[in-house]
Amino acid sequence: VQLQASGGGLVQAGGSLRLSCVVSGSAFNFNVVGWYRQAPGKQRELVARITAGGSTYYADSVKGRFTVSRSNAKKTVYLQMNSLKPEDTAVYFCNANRGMAEYWGQGTQVTVSS
Repeated sequence: VQLQASGGGLVQAGGSLRLSCVVSGSAFNFNVVGWYRQAPGKQRELVARITAGGSTYYADSVKGRFTVSRSNAKKTVYLQMNSLKPEDTAVYFCNANRGMAEYWGQGTQVTVSS
């Protein structure tokens, strides 16, 4: 199973980015897919996730600004990030869970300038 993340970049505060994570080598039958991030010197934290049934969870710091979604047909999970802040700067990782198995993609860097 491979998760390929893309869409990161450099953006000014207030701007938007859309991250994508494409799954290959497996059916897209994960219980939960989502996004984590890790800023320099900080622990990796959960940003947002979505279940197979469509239920979502967001960290308080991103509620109202980020939207997580999934396309089973495209085997892709998305993270739409609006109103970005400098504190959103981090490496973002996609994650997928199926039973006891957990999979991670490589990170994609998001840098928000003030």
